[in-house]
Amino acid sequence: MAIELTPLPLPASADPSYFVNFGREVKGVNPGELTQAQFSEIYDALYKHDILLFRNVALAPEQQYALTKAFDPQSESYGHGNNKIESMKRSILHYIKAIPRVPQVQLIGNGTVTDHEGLATASLKHPSHTTFHKTRVSEEDEAKGYTRFCRWHIDAALYEYNPSHVTTLYGITVPKGDRQTVRYDDGTGDELPVPLAPTAFVLGKTMFDILPPEFKSLAVRASVQYAPHPYVWMAPARALPTGLGIVSEGLELPTGELPSWEESKIKTFPMLWKNPVTGSLHFQVHSWAAQELIIKPLPAGVKRDDALYPDGTHIKDLAEVRALLYTMQRPAIAPQLVYPHEWQEKDLILFHNRGLLHSVIGALGPDQGRVFHQCNLAASDVPVGPAEDDVLKWA
Repeated sequence: MAIELTPLPLPASADPSYFVNFGREVKGVNPGELTQAQFSEIYDALYKHDILLFRNVALAPEQQYALTKAFDPQSESYGHGNNKIESMKRSILHYIKAIPRVPQVQLIGNGTVTDHEGLATASLKHPSHTTFHKTRVSEEDEAKGYTRFCRWHIDAALYEYNPSHVTTLYGITVPKGDRQTVRYDDGTGDELPVPLAPTAFVLGKTMFDILPPEFKSLAVRASVQYAPHPYVWMAPARALPTGLGIVSEGLELPTGELPSWEESKIKTFPMLWKNPVTGSLHFQVHSWAAQELIIKPLPAGVKRDDALYPDGTHIKDLAEVRALLYTMQRPAIAPQLVYPHEWQEKDLILFHNRGLLHSVIGALGPDQGRVFHQCNLAASDVPVGPAEDDVLKWA
């Protein structure tokens, strides 16, 4: 049976004109038992459509690891290092637990899980805005179904390890409950109706495409330097109500109080990452972890009218870094540009981690079970930024 690709149904809130090539459901193939020819089709499809959905899949952790690794055969460890997150109790990611026999696959979700893939018992907690935002939806409004995005991000350690090419997310147990409404709470009045506990995605390509010319010029010339051990560094701070970045109050841990770190392991990546199949530029910045911006000067002969930082600059003021990134990224999380995936049990999603930002949504009670397996692998290479012709085109 030939592989069949059908467009993912979009919610009524989405503007279809921005999702023409986005997302495909894959039929006619078992993702745990792909032939080389089938995988080649899946590889191209993922980078063309950014998300692939397989329904009603039975997938062992070993198969999930093998599938994820196939996109980068030189990769070996989980994206944050095997078994490293659980040893860093101060990290905001401490809720993630590794499957013992396949530590590259992580157990995430909500509620208590027993006798699961070698884990006698595991207490899982669905990450929620209520524990990490500067402000929160009131309990009264939460009871009415209002919630927020938790944290817009890329799956990446952003220190020592390179961001994964692909993340695979397998829904084993999906909570049932009423639909909710995401409130942005940033003065815009923006809201987004969503199912219970979806995963929301936005396209990095769209994030770049909708920028005005002066910000396109900046983006094509810019790189982002990330903090050492960023998920420990940011832990005392609190996030904006949109989940897109952190409030600058000077609460980040001083570098001297972080776990041991090395200058050589600090990561600096381009602001734009190039799609290996389509050649498109994707705005891929994890604003929570960003510490500095390095902007190159305009190329010789390029018009300087209205250009931002035409002579280049190195922005080290954290509040300035965050304000600039927020201005550039916020338009792309507008309700009409968000795809909130409504999970069904045994859904398997592959997503282009170097081409999308994503966030979990909602708050779950202890009796609302959610069990997922997640796999992303520290890449064997760094993201490729704009080529010289891209810089000349957009600068």
